[in-house]
Amino acid sequence: MNIPVTKLDKLNTQVGFIGLGLMGSRLARRLHSSGWHLQAWNRSSQPANELNKAGIAIAPSAASLVAASDVILSSLANDEAVRSVYLDEGGVFAAARPGTIILEMSTISPELSRSLHKEARASGVHFLDVAISGSTPAVDAGTITLLAGGEKETFEQCVPIFESIARQWFLIGPGSSGVQMKLVVNLLLGVDMQAIAEAVSLGEHLQIDRDVLLDVLSRTAVIAPAMAGKFRKIKDGDYSPEFPLRLMSKDMNLVMDAARKSGADLPAASAAQSVLASNVFKNGDLDLSAITPSVVGQGLGTGV
Repeated sequence: MNIPVTKLDKLNTQVGFIGLGLMGSRLARRLHSSGWHLQAWNRSSQPANELNKAGIAIAPSAASLVAASDVILSSLANDEAVRSVYLDEGGVFAAARPGTIILEMSTISPELSRSLHKEARASGVHFLDVAISGSTPAVDAGTITLLAGGEKETFEQCVPIFESIARQWFLIGPGSSGVQMKLVVNLLLGVDMQAIAEAVSLGEHLQIDRDVLLDVLSRTAVIAPAMAGKFRKIKDGDYSPEFPLRLMSKDMNLVMDAARKSGADLPAASAAQSVLASNVFKNGDLDLSAITPSVVGQGLGTGV
């Protein structure tokens, strides 16, 4: 007979959130507004100060946040940041109490994810990699998809947290499966953006009216719903970041590294990776749709 899993509840669970960038700050706000007892920490002070103004408690250090938390979530930029926060002296694993639940939500290499799972087991900590599919508008709307890897019991315990931030959530498989699935998903995202940029380029070179071109393309069945908003950005020349180009480029590098190690041949992804990499220096902090002027051959100019 299966014993029902005791799910987390808002009244008795102390939640700590690490990493307050574009995604993390929004996730923390949603958890706070949903009624969770939350404190947060960030490596730089300004994002933390902004959240503090919204009534979210800020811990003085990662170690103090971890020691006071039953559940820890983290959303960090890359492998380097995750490795530092989790594995350095005074990091998460040094301070976590046995039985703590950790939901690591960053897009990182499967190799690092597996190392974190291994360290968690050695520390008596319950660890899930919970990758996020969806950009900042989806976080604001609570419509992201969560892709998890780890133990089923821990996953089921955390459903109330998932309900506060996401529309749907999936347990993909054992540790690092969530991160691996995220790379599969983001391969599509990068290739889709490359395809849209090339479609716009062809249409403009064929001298189709630009407004008509963008409006019609955005309404065709071949455009994924997640990409529909990119046409407004292209039309307005507003490349304010929803998903920064530099992070998309980082993710495509992870995709290609995983492809090399697994033996997968990804020619379209390789082309998208090259275009993203060529735009990182100038446009890395802009939205990933900022590759479009480069592909069209116009450049962004000085007004963006």
